[in-house]
Amino acid sequence: MASSHQHRFAGGFHLSRRNRSTTDGTLAAADSAAVTATSIRDIATATLRVVLGFVFLWAFLDKTFGLGYATKSGKAWIDGARPTEGFLSRVDVGPMAGTLRGWAGDPWADWLFMLGLLGIGIAVILGIGLRIAAVSGTVMMALMWIAEWPPAKHSESGAATMSTNPFADYHVIYALALIALAATAAGTRYGLGTWWSERPFVKKYAWLR
Repeated sequence: MASSHQHRFAGGFHLSRRNRSTTDGTLAAADSAAVTATSIRDIATATLRVVLGFVFLWAFLDKTFGLGYATKSGKAWIDGARPTEGFLSRVDVGPMAGTLRGWAGDPWADWLFMLGLLGIGIAVILGIGLRIAAVSGTVMMALMWIAEWPPAKHSESGAATMSTNPFADYHVIYALALIALAATAAGTRYGLGTWWSERPFVKKYAWLR
């Protein structure tokens, strides 16, 4: 009887160790999968942040130095050209067409536009000041959206606007991406967001995060 009892106890003991080993292996695999998913999410978020920031920074560099893409050499800001003149002077659609044409080439408009591109680009790439970048970037995209006015099928002259969507264009996408990056504190993922948030003046004024 004792021998049979010992045998059953030993068998039960071995089964328990086997189950525990299986459970530990499953938990380890789950933890590894969770870490991998988190890493992929963080890398994807950081990539989106850097690429989006570069969109703004590149626009600033091209318009400032005339790198030969959207802005030809010799027609850059440093050559005396007015960054907002070419775009705003051609606005001929939407409820603010006249107002925007009136802003074309004004020094205050040029400086706000160019400093906005530079500031948003650097902030988003580095992952600092994302709340300010999101607000200013959204305002900039909203004004550019109004200037192009996607809902219109025809301009004031009657020409087709070639609008492909009455609402969702790249300005809306950029604005939503900026808001999402700020709302999720994306600067803490492969960026300087954590360091920035620990600065005394940022701790005092949370809107600088």
